Amino acid sequence: MGGWLGVDGGGTKTAFVLVDDDGAVLAEATTPSLFALPADAALIRSVLQQGLAAAGIDPASVDRAFFALPGYGESTADLAVLDRVPGEVLGHDRYAVGNDAVAGWAGSLGGADGIDVVAGTGSIAYGEWAGRSARAGGWSEVFGDEGSGHWIAVRGLNAFARMSDGRLPRGLLHERIREIVGATTDLDVIGVVMGEWAGDRARIAALSRVVVGAAEDGDAAAAAIVTEAGRELAALVHAVRRALGADGVVPVSYSGGVFQAPRLLSAFTTALGDGFDLRVPLLGPAQGAALLARRLT
Repeated sequence: MGGWLGVDGGGTKTAFVLVDDDGAVLAEATTPSLFALPADAALIRSVLQQGLAAAGIDPASVDRAFFALPGYGESTADLAVLDRVPGEVLGHDRYAVGNDAVAGWAGSLGGADGIDVVAGTGSIAYGEWAGRSARAGGWSEVFGDEGSGHWIAVRGLNAFARMSDGRLPRGLLHERIREIVGATTDLDVIGVVMGEWAGDRARIAALSRVVVGAAEDGDAAAAAIVTEAGRELAALVHAVRRALGADGVVPVSYSGGVFQAPRLLSAFTTALGDGFDLRVPLLGPAQGAALLARRLT
């Protein structure tokens, strides 16, 4: 079939896209996430094989490929695995590997100078300017990922707990979290999230939609969480700008499911302030990875 392969790995799913010289999509597929710490070679291999098979892509015919993998560059001990396994699946060395934030930037801005902020299960900002590159965020859900779906959901669960205890006025968020979790009593939420779900990142992050929905319907605590998330994501952009030494009006775009919420995007835009040219994403992260694959030639 030939073409340029882009693979975008995220905390929730892995997207595959093969494009031709004009950028037209020849094949695409979506599989579960391949993210694990430490990196799991067997998981990565399995997910990549599934994705290529689902898309009907012959690995040997791929001209060049770029694998945008979550966690790449964030653990020296994992680099050998993340660099090696894609080549084992392809059966050749016509590929490169990088962090998924780079694919987000390449897709959103078409590979042009500027900054992209990703907010999905986790959050990170990445930019390039006059030959320099920088990132901010992406420190994991334990001590970072501010403004991400997981971060919003955890703060929503915290607000639920405070409402249950009487430390916050009980609002719509309380009722909706209890309903979506299927809790008979408030304390059942602990058993579901920490027991049944085993603290699963993706399942918890999905609760961010409940928080945003409650905010849109007037819950004050949820609205405050969404506003703070917008500020945190804007802070990532400002940090990257300072690291790049970018002057003048800097193009900024965004990617990730969190930005599908108009209220969040509005909060982010307000917090971003002047000196930026906010742009609607040109392409998705997987197509951004395919664009990076073309640049390997």
